[in-house]
Amino acid sequence: MVLEKLGNSLKSTLEKIAKSVFVDETLINELVKDIQRALLQSDVNVKLVFGLTNEIKERIKREKTPSRLTQKEHLVHIVYEELVKFLGKEGYKININKTPFKIMLVGLFGSGKTTTAAKLARFFQKRAFKIALLQLDVWRPAAFKQLKQLGDSINVQVFGNEKQKDPIKIYKEFEDELKKFDMVIIDTAGRDALSDELIKELNNINKLVKADERLLVVSADIGQAAEAQARAFHNTCKVSGIIVTKLEGTAKGGGALIACSVTEAPVKFIGVGEKITDFEEFNPKGFVSRLLGMGDIEALLEKAREAINEEDAEDLGKKFLKGEFNLIDLYEQMQAMKKMGPLSKIIDLVPGMGTLKLPKDMLDVQERKLEKWKFAMQSMTREELENPEIIEGGRIERIAKGSGTITKDVRDLVKQYRQSKKLMKVFKGGSMKNMESLMKKFGKGVPGMGQIKFK
Repeated sequence: MVLEKLGNSLKSTLEKIAKSVFVDETLINELVKDIQRALLQSDVNVKLVFGLTNEIKERIKREKTPSRLTQKEHLVHIVYEELVKFLGKEGYKININKTPFKIMLVGLFGSGKTTTAAKLARFFQKRAFKIALLQLDVWRPAAFKQLKQLGDSINVQVFGNEKQKDPIKIYKEFEDELKKFDMVIIDTAGRDALSDELIKELNNINKLVKADERLLVVSADIGQAAEAQARAFHNTCKVSGIIVTKLEGTAKGGGALIACSVTEAPVKFIGVGEKITDFEEFNPKGFVSRLLGMGDIEALLEKAREAINEEDAEDLGKKFLKGEFNLIDLYEQMQAMKKMGPLSKIIDLVPGMGTLKLPKDMLDVQERKLEKWKFAMQSMTREELENPEIIEGGRIERIAKGSGTITKDVRDLVKQYRQSKKLMKVFKGGSMKNMESLMKKFGKGVPGMGQIKFK
């Protein structure tokens, strides 16, 4: 999970509210101290932390609890709203209003500009834009080769000239060709520090390119030092937004994210993993909701849209609700889930699931189990996939042998299919009591699911 340590600390704080008998000054003071501790451990600026927690305390004192909420719910709501405000309020989406729309990436060495260029290309490619990548980094060896390799992996055309050492001449060389695309993403050179030489080079490129967006790429591992870097680039190169990378692998991520959020150039995208798909628009509301274990339904739906088209999803949904699905449908659903990313990341997006504290080992076991089931289904005949009820005895042994699994794996798959059909019937017309009882049985095949309580 992104900012796992910060998220776990904030979830523990909310648990303290839920378990308390009264909302009194003692609870509020403990809550404020817990939030301060969690943010300071994530390398957030001390002044900003105290500003946030003072505002939370002031709101709790002056606001009356709305009639539709309990005191505890109102307390959680204030914490949520103030954290969202802290991280940039509504967020900023890029509006593509012309072609070719040009995005220029700038930043220092090691921030991940080239990988981010490809991630950004895939992000807009999935939204039906025709994308071109242009490499203008003439300083770093193999910069063009790296971008070309990344571009080829997502079927995006890459332009550049390894022999040419003047970025202005490279742009002019391909200027007419680039006009055929909806969007051009330009990767530029970096330096160890923001020098006069780099500023001059970037300004010369931007003067020629006339970029519609100038995005600064900042690595999360620099923590609150990101603020100084963001302000310096904004003042000299007039960057219009920031992309924070490597958020998944550093305790300083909170510091970098919040430091950038208070600058004149807002955070527009975040890198949340090493894969080219681990990239998303920065939505403060969804991000805070995820940190607090409340899920992020918007991000979940976005991933689902990328994994399966709307027509197929609607058809599959109808089959599941009618209880008419077979193993072919189940296989398609598993393939779609695989495209959405690791199970541990999907769980964080599902409202309510983030508070279950499911062990990573347990999720890894389930991920491996799904992989075995996929191999088993690939070894089945069309008849077996369409009518799983006939899978028993000799068929189970044949499927296991052909898929490199064991008979227990195949039996578990068939059992899971039957229980899923029963579960869908309960969803269609059963009571919550029946659903909870069935979930306990269903959960024997899925570690942790049997402990879920319905309210």
